[in-house]
Amino acid sequence: MRNETTGGRSPGSRRRPALLWLLLPYVLFLAVLPLVNRATPTVLGLPFLFFWMLVATLATPLSVGLARRADRKRGRV
Repeated sequence: MRNETTGGRSPGSRRRPALLWLLLPYVLFLAVLPLVNRATPTVLGLPFLFFWMLVATLATPLSVGLARRADRKRGRV
C-alpha cells in the first residue's frame, strides 16, 4: 500500500532541500576562512577578516529563517 503523505517513500527518506540553506553558515565561517584570512584590505574601516565574520554572523539567522520558511511552506513544521 502506498503512503500518500510521503509519496510512497518511507518517512525517514524524505527529501528536504530547504535544509541546504543551513550549509551557508558552515561555508561562510569555516570553508572559506582560509581564503579570507587577510588584514590588508579594509572594508568600512575593519580588517577584511573581521568584516567577513560580521557578514557571516548576519547571514546565519537569514539562512535559518529561509530554511524554516521553506519547511513551513511545504507543511513540514
